[in-house]
Amino acid sequence: MYKAIAANKRNTLFIMAVFVAVISAIGWAVSYYFGNTSITYIVIAGAALYVVLQYFLASKLAVAMTGAVQIEKRDNPRLYRIVENLAITLGVPTPKVYIIDDPAFNAFATGRDPQHAIVAATTGLIEVMDDNELEAVMAHEMGHVQNYDIRVSMIVFGLVSAIGLLSDIVLRMMFFGDNRRENNTQPIVLIIGLVVVILAPIVAVIIQMAVSRQREYLADASGAMTTRHPEALATALEKLQQNGRPMKRQSTTTAHLFFSNPLKPGFFSKLFSSHPPLADRIARLRANANKF
Repeated sequence: MYKAIAANKRNTLFIMAVFVAVISAIGWAVSYYFGNTSITYIVIAGAALYVVLQYFLASKLAVAMTGAVQIEKRDNPRLYRIVENLAITLGVPTPKVYIIDDPAFNAFATGRDPQHAIVAATTGLIEVMDDNELEAVMAHEMGHVQNYDIRVSMIVFGLVSAIGLLSDIVLRMMFFGDNRRENNTQPIVLIIGLVVVILAPIVAVIIQMAVSRQREYLADASGAMTTRHPEALATALEKLQQNGRPMKRQSTTTAHLFFSNPLKPGFFSKLFSSHPPLADRIARLRANANKF
């Protein structure tokens, strides 16, 4: 179990390094096209600044986009006490608790660290899950907090957004910029540069999926270890599998934050899903039930 956790963290570091390589490749393409090597450093610095801003603002943006509303203990004692007890068990501060008015069965965690964490659950999840299952789902979300997945998710979200923004700006510069200057760029290099810029956002999304899927498995394991009741999480996932529905307010930019994929089912949503299949998560939990 602990080897799996260490492997997941190593994989995440590797994936983040690939993100840096993708941004550097965009910088190289622009530098070569305009004949100015300093542009590479400007691109990297600009992307870093954008990620820092996203790091501090993304959680507020996520809450606003999902329509989540903060509650106190008196508003929903059942949910609040479950989160409070899990925080005590894990030895982390009690995060701010939010509820989303939505019949879908879902939950999410966000924030830059345990001291600034937010956890949320939908009204549908709270109504359908029994106490053990609700605790298991929230333990999964608290696992994201404990493992600093929320920080990784915020950074990855910022990097994906930065790469998309950079690619868009670079393409506009290449096609609509000032072409009156002398340009000795070789056609083959220009083609390579264009391919890099066009494919970069796609690669970024694929990397985001890889990070998110690794972290979902890790949070499942962490949640099961916290509650010592992996079967409760497995049955909660089965309820999602049998009666799951998409969220009313959907956004691909926040989909990776949720307990399960909140988007409407479809070919592309399955192909580019930020979550592993529910059947795989259930199978892993039951296969490792005696190890938690």
